[in-house]
Amino acid sequence: MESREYQDLLEKYKSRVAQEFGSTAPANSKFSTKEYTEFKEELYPGHYSLYEKACNFADNLFKLSVDQQKAEAIQKNLDVCHLNVRPSGVIALSFLLPLATIVIGSLITFGIFGMFFFLVFFLITGLLMIPALQKVPDFMANTWRMKASNQMVQSVFYLVTYMRHTSNLERAIEFAADHLEPPLSLDFRKILWDVETEHYSTIRESADAYLQVWKEWDKEFVESFHLIESSLFESSEERRLALLDKSLDVILTGTYETMLHYAHSLKSPITMLHMLGIILPILGLVILPLVVSFMGGDGSDPFVSAIYISVLYNISLPIGVFYLGKVILSKRPAGYGAVDIGEKPGFQKYKNVALQVSKNFTLWVNPIYFCILVFALGMLIGFSPLLMHSLGVADFSFDQNGNLRMLDYVCPPEIAPNCTDAEKIGPYGVGSSILSLVVVLGLGVSAGLYFALRSKNVIKIREKTRELEDEFSSALFQLGNRLGDGIPAEIAFARVAATMQGTVSGDFFNLTEKNITKLGMGLEQALFDPKVGAIVRFPSPVIESSMKVLIESIKKGPRIAAQALLSMSRYIKEIHRVEERLQDLMADIISSMKAQTRFLTPAIAGIVIGITSMISTILTKLSAQLGEFSSAQQAGGAAGFGNLLTIFGIGIPTFHFQIIVGIYVVQIGYILTVLSNGIENGADKLGERYALGKNLINSTVLYCAIAGIVMLLFNFFAGTVLQRTFT
Repeated sequence: MESREYQDLLEKYKSRVAQEFGSTAPANSKFSTKEYTEFKEELYPGHYSLYEKACNFADNLFKLSVDQQKAEAIQKNLDVCHLNVRPSGVIALSFLLPLATIVIGSLITFGIFGMFFFLVFFLITGLLMIPALQKVPDFMANTWRMKASNQMVQSVFYLVTYMRHTSNLERAIEFAADHLEPPLSLDFRKILWDVETEHYSTIRESADAYLQVWKEWDKEFVESFHLIESSLFESSEERRLALLDKSLDVILTGTYETMLHYAHSLKSPITMLHMLGIILPILGLVILPLVVSFMGGDGSDPFVSAIYISVLYNISLPIGVFYLGKVILSKRPAGYGAVDIGEKPGFQKYKNVALQVSKNFTLWVNPIYFCILVFALGMLIGFSPLLMHSLGVADFSFDQNGNLRMLDYVCPPEIAPNCTDAEKIGPYGVGSSILSLVVVLGLGVSAGLYFALRSKNVIKIREKTRELEDEFSSALFQLGNRLGDGIPAEIAFARVAATMQGTVSGDFFNLTEKNITKLGMGLEQALFDPKVGAIVRFPSPVIESSMKVLIESIKKGPRIAAQALLSMSRYIKEIHRVEERLQDLMADIISSMKAQTRFLTPAIAGIVIGITSMISTILTKLSAQLGEFSSAQQAGGAAGFGNLLTIFGIGIPTFHFQIIVGIYVVQIGYILTVLSNGIENGADKLGERYALGKNLINSTVLYCAIAGIVMLLFNFFAGTVLQRTFT
């Protein structure tokens, strides 16, 4: 009876509130955060959504039961990534996709090449995919944690900055979510969403539930967050501010210590990656031509051997190296992530190439068109020896003595000297080998050109913004002092602009002051106007958050705003100091990886290709001479010498072999660049594209230049030696 009276009274007051405030929502309905759902749809990673759909499709197709302990571990990782998938869907996909790979891959490749090798290859690949796919949620969760932990310091900075002038945790979390990049911004919106959907009754309960995820991964972040929460219960303003300052000190100190341990632990895995992914494969290229030559003694086609090597060097090894690199990156602790401003509204056009059509009109063209043109031209020139042979073009030489032939298609020793053009294999000519470098050049330069053009304009804007961030702490300090004197914010901006004239910070304050005086804007509009606002010219989340804090705190008076800005000035300086120490920690490892990418790997591979070309030339000429001697002996009635031909075959053409190795050099350059950028800067897509643009072009050009020079020199020496031997 008492419970019923309580419910009646509750419904009465709910209807009264609904009448007064115009609410028409049912009493038991649940709300959803529009910002959260829209945010997830727009910024959720595309491959995550694709994986989510694939798992749900497999789950509907196969109804599998999963061990409870295993299901709990998978569900924990799925929750971290915000994936709406059941553990049974993950297991179902781990069997469905390998089965499809084995059946479809084997049928297609066996139908095209007719080799039993691919049946075995896809069978082994499919079996290895089963445990790998079952670990995909764990891998995604680690990647999500790495990206999120890269923003931990920034998140605490935003929370503390807002809480200093407004002691409201919900508003502070919303403020941080607005200024953070995915995925941590999505996590913060999820905290608010869980409260609005009544999953948790208070914001503290929702935040504490979220912090459970980070207890074993980033204890400093959890401790800092708890200190921020504790500041809500302090009656003394001085103790409240001290707790907020302490929370930022905890996350900064903890970040430096964890990054120090990470830097020390990197030496062993990086060395293993360097040896297994670079040194051993490239040194193994020296012996491969001999192995292929002796394998060719049974009459097998060298083109088939090239396919085997391509599967090893262009598929298996890159996947293995990429996996090792991702494992190393997944263990990276919290750091600092830069923002990809090219994805922000108004800056996407700068990812294209600007063509000045007229004085008042600029055409922005996607660089993919230029890259496709470079790639197609490289393929046409590089594969011209194959086209010439298919069109029946006669072979020609570079000199009058008949040396250094262009195509040099030869007959296999077992059917020499009587074979048709269709039965000849090659091209073995040095000219063809040199042209094959254009294939690699077209691939590497076109890929590097794409990344370079996509990041060239945007990186300039970010570098200018970073220059502003470096000196912004002193600018905030001056602005805070002016506000502390009781000067209105509009006048304070003008005075700071005059004091810092000639600097990037001076330009920022001067632009704001001009918007106020000449355009008649208010302070908020002068800063945040979407067309002429000062923030548009300097797209930095640190600067944007500082100015939003200024707008919020100035409502409480200039002295409150002055205290907030002075605190932010100190925070920015402390964060910059710790960031410099972290860069110093990573200097040795990063410099070593950059040297491998830019010089060592392409140089070693280029020299190896030159040696391989010499070995191939010697084996080809020697095989041809032995074929002639065998035919002469058989014509003269002699026997026994012809069996020597069965010891080794004619060898793989340098044309094919160089293309395989060159593609591997481009692949390794890409992987090492992504890895080094991830270790140094965390999840920085813009910096990654800029580094890829430089490294892919430089390393590919260096490899092709060294390989071409060494190839010509060694073939000249080999030709001289063979000429003396057989004359």
